[in-house]
Amino acid sequence: MEDLWTVAVAVFQLWIFVVVFFITLPAMFGLSLGVTSVYIQILVKLLEWATIRIQRGRQEQPSVPAPLPNGIIERAEGSMEEEMEQLRRSRSLEGGEFALSDALYFCKKGLESIVDDQVTQRFSSEELASWNLLTRTNQNFRYISLRLTIFWGIGVFVRYCVLFPLRITLAIIGLSWLVIGTTLVGFLPENSVKYWLSEVVHLTCYRICARALSATIRYHNKENRPQKGGICVANHTTPIDVVILANDGCYAMVGQIHGGLMGVIQRSMVRSCPHVWFERSEMKDRHAVTSRLRAHVAAKTKLPILIFPEGTCINNTSVMMFKKGSFEIGGTIHPVAIKYDPRLGDAFWNSSKYNMVSYLLRTMTSWAIVVNVWYLPPMTIQDGEDAVQFANRVKSAVACRGGLLDLAWDGSLKRGKVKDAYKEEQQKMYSRVIVRQNSISATHTRRDDQS
Repeated sequence: MEDLWTVAVAVFQLWIFVVVFFITLPAMFGLSLGVTSVYIQILVKLLEWATIRIQRGRQEQPSVPAPLPNGIIERAEGSMEEEMEQLRRSRSLEGGEFALSDALYFCKKGLESIVDDQVTQRFSSEELASWNLLTRTNQNFRYISLRLTIFWGIGVFVRYCVLFPLRITLAIIGLSWLVIGTTLVGFLPENSVKYWLSEVVHLTCYRICARALSATIRYHNKENRPQKGGICVANHTTPIDVVILANDGCYAMVGQIHGGLMGVIQRSMVRSCPHVWFERSEMKDRHAVTSRLRAHVAAKTKLPILIFPEGTCINNTSVMMFKKGSFEIGGTIHPVAIKYDPRLGDAFWNSSKYNMVSYLLRTMTSWAIVVNVWYLPPMTIQDGEDAVQFANRVKSAVACRGGLLDLAWDGSLKRGKVKDAYKEEQQKMYSRVIVRQNSISATHTRRDDQS
């Protein structure tokens, strides 16, 4: 029994030595031994082989169902307004009069939205071209072979018995360092040394936490990194977006005060850095939130504020409506586009399906997190532009640079009902079609009379 205890202690000491000296310390100084990059390259080759094996298996076994097409409904390109005008012209409807047959078009659009609408599908995991040897697959995977099953079993052992304990250890070290480090820095007097030490603590903590996810992050256009006194806005896929961005620079966080472990972390962080935390009652007071954020931005020596204007997590395929509150504060906006590679792990957090603990367990038992981050040039509101127009312009720039779909829908539709404003917009669109056809018909009538 004593021999077993001695062996267990020796194994534990070796484990801590490897974690601290070969992973944690290099991470704190922003260094890498190259192990993760080699690991990613091996995984990519393995998944490419698995994809080819699945495709070959489909050909060898005709009984295997064919892949389903992407999307259930074949949608016509163009706006609803253009489609409606084309349909009315094809029916030879004279003048700008209402036709009962127009209702069929709206019934068709309504049924399409019920079956496969643009909003609901943004809150489910992104579909993959093939199986990534994780528990989650896609609707097209039907082929199973002995070799694929063996590799899947080996992958389960590696992910749960090797990577998961390692990642848990790194996460505990990173969060402990955050709480202890920020608490100690908080006792220092307000001066430049305190702010510098605070940034060092935050930066090293997030770098350790990124290693806990086996994250490979590629930053592009670093000359456009957010500066102090500004506002950083980014598309939102997962809570770990904060860890991804904070690996390359420090930010002031904005959010609601929580209890439990999250509350302990928040209270320790705010001692050393001017993060902006709100009570639940304050979050409902929009003017109070705006005034506190505006005061933070006005102090040009404070860290840039990090805000996710969508207000909810989207599944890494699209960018939905940016709420205008972030763009009413004033100051310079620093847009950032974040795009995850879904092949090695699904970073999207479906909060209506998984709680935070379940999500983190799924993430920490995936292969890895691979992500690209693009810093866009800073943007300011233009003359004659309101906050909504400014938000839409920034959103379009983020979507274009990240290769994401630019959608006008509000992410709050995930849990709420459609606003009356959206219904009124469709009514206005139909009215514009009628009015335009009226004017076209009147013009043709005058020409006929003149001839």
